[in-house]
Amino acid sequence: MRHEKLPPNPNVKIDYSQADLHRIYLAGGCFWGTEAYLQRLPGVAATNVGYANGRTENPSYQDVCYSNTGHAETVEVRYDPERIDLETLLQYFFEIIDPTLFNQQGNDRGTQYRTGIYYVDPTDLPVIQAVVSQQQLAFKLPIVTEIRPLEQYFPAEDYHQDYLEKNPGGYCHVSFATLPGDTLIPVIQSPAQPAVLAQPGVAPVIDPSLYSRPDDTVLKKKLTPLSYAVVRKNATEHPFSGAYWREERTGLYVDVVTGEPLFSSRDKFDAGCGWPSFTKPVDHQVIVEKRDRSHGMDRVEVRSRTGDSHLGHVFTDGPASKGGLRYCINSASLRFIPLSDLEREGYGDWLMYFRTPEEQA
Repeated sequence: MRHEKLPPNPNVKIDYSQADLHRIYLAGGCFWGTEAYLQRLPGVAATNVGYANGRTENPSYQDVCYSNTGHAETVEVRYDPERIDLETLLQYFFEIIDPTLFNQQGNDRGTQYRTGIYYVDPTDLPVIQAVVSQQQLAFKLPIVTEIRPLEQYFPAEDYHQDYLEKNPGGYCHVSFATLPGDTLIPVIQSPAQPAVLAQPGVAPVIDPSLYSRPDDTVLKKKLTPLSYAVVRKNATEHPFSGAYWREERTGLYVDVVTGEPLFSSRDKFDAGCGWPSFTKPVDHQVIVEKRDRSHGMDRVEVRSRTGDSHLGHVFTDGPASKGGLRYCINSASLRFIPLSDLEREGYGDWLMYFRTPEEQA
């Protein structure tokens, strides 16, 4: 889901300097949209996004995503109880989550996307429990939202703070339709338009709603036997045998199943392993990681978001200067689109991504 224009924030016109602000920490999946929604509830004075209730100190986003730290993407909410009480705040929170989903919200999957209510004031617990009990009446499945004291919270990197304010076309799994009426303006969705204003070296926002996976009958006809075995049966192509391990042209690597952009030649390097290797995906949101204990090994499997295609594995022996990760990917899971074909293939909004600021000038 892409929100071209955010609803106005009524709190910017309210003076909270003399208010006795209370705090609650809410985990609702990807914290970009959760923060943008919560900070537009009248009475919410300030928000901050970070990582809560994990097992390590001061994690980075990379750590949370790939090192099994156990943190949840969380929004610190500071609110004025004279303008919005905790019960009302939580009722709005439940409008933007599916509390019956475990480690998943929207298109995002992983422990960091679990839902949770983490409190710092023990007197808040009865209120939280009452709201959850009331919410349970609306669901057939049990609510799995965590209710725990806040054990630790570490603010996320600056670029995550107010992300949708800075990137108004950014991916967001949250609908703003349930905000109080006077704060809401229509949300404009226009998949035919570029996701963001093109900038040299900046990846366009990838809208998952534009990509879908055909059923297996179609895939068997569309893919080669090897590609089908890799993406659907978790097979692995032989090293040094794939089409792209020595590919050196500039271009975009997309999911062979859905066409969703996954990797870029800008992040490709020769790891000497015989498979295409990348230091990162074009957007971490397009990748799903799962623990893989098959074949007597303990690895981290990499799958595509919308296609659920098995891609390969991610290791921690990549270039240290680029973050230290190596995404070891099967060529059979990918389709390479060279720079010269991007426009014709429908990826014209990626042309600017491959241009340097000097070329743009």
